[in-house]
Amino acid sequence: MVHILVVDDDKTLTASICRFLQQNGYDAVGAMSADEAMIYLSGQPCDLIISDIMMPEMDGYELTELIRQYNKEIPILFVTARDDFPSKQRGFLAGIDDYMVKPIDLNELVLRVQALLRRAKIVSCKKVVVGSVELDAEEHTAYWNGEEVPLTVREFELLFKLLSYPKKTFTRTQLMDEFWDAETDSGTRTVDVYMTRIRNKFSGCTDFEIVTVHGLGYKAVIQ
Repeated sequence: MVHILVVDDDKTLTASICRFLQQNGYDAVGAMSADEAMIYLSGQPCDLIISDIMMPEMDGYELTELIRQYNKEIPILFVTARDDFPSKQRGFLAGIDDYMVKPIDLNELVLRVQALLRRAKIVSCKKVVVGSVELDAEEHTAYWNGEEVPLTVREFELLFKLLSYPKKTFTRTQLMDEFWDAETDSGTRTVDVYMTRIRNKFSGCTDFEIVTVHGLGYKAVIQ
């Protein structure tokens, strides 16, 4: 699966971009600052970076220059309010691959992501298969022993996320930020309700287990 890092201190916009990318079959996570992005990149594989320019402390230009010191190939796309030529020129000189001006059309963003990945020869894997369970991100459909399991969009996205990163623990807050609107009144315990539903729908499945990590959140364990 293609992993995309979205770097922007606008929490609402970052959540919207990540959610839309997820709906289009990508795994997307957000970072609220360049420093947070570097911490993430030091421990996680990433196939493409979407970054703002104007951020506190380290800006997008500095982030790009830092990344290019050790990775010349990863595609970097700027999404920014700056629409002047000098800003674009500085971005490309720093090492970015593409540039979009806010406000952006999310459908166009996906097209640009696809083009950048094509150039980088990275192909999106839109299926997760765990034993007799198959999740198809294009169809947003889950199959178990060849039979479709009825899941809501949010149930599917949560399960796809967990099974894409077996043994990795995701906190309730992380999952809320990624799969719920920033303006939602729901608390983090809403995640527990969804996990119970998913467990019930796969109650007889022995290929994986959704494990509660007490005090933190959840992880998927492949049996």
